Amino acid sequence: MVVRSWRHIKERYCLIGTKCKTCGRIFFPSRNICPYCRRKGELEEYKLSGRGKVYTYSVVHVPPKDFERMAPYVIAIVELEEGPRITAQIDCKPDEVYIGMPVEVVFRRIKEDGEDGIIHYGYKFKPVEG
Repeated sequence: MVVRSWRHIKERYCLIGTKCKTCGRIFFPSRNICPYCRRKGELEEYKLSGRGKVYTYSVVHVPPKDFERMAPYVIAIVELEEGPRITAQIDCKPDEVYIGMPVEVVFRRIKEDGEDGIIHYGYKFKPVEG
């Protein structure tokens, strides 16, 4: 788990995906091979804007272990401006979220391993103000 966590730092903290130079499609999380161009595609790192809209969502009332203190909370599929869809928590009250709501990425504490354990950070989304 720790090794995997370190391997995904770019995705988790910087929203770095990949873009196929051949077809122009953008992927998140990053890929090694373009599923459309296959071996003909050449992929490069691509920093996503972190802006998008709520594609669909659900309110979690009965959370898994370690997330009890957050309930109820919103989990959504966010469609980014560049096209990829990401599953993430929306940092708002459950009655405020709606399909099509503009959101932007923020970095927040996700969970802690015990009282004195490792704190895990990652991305969530919040409503765009204005």
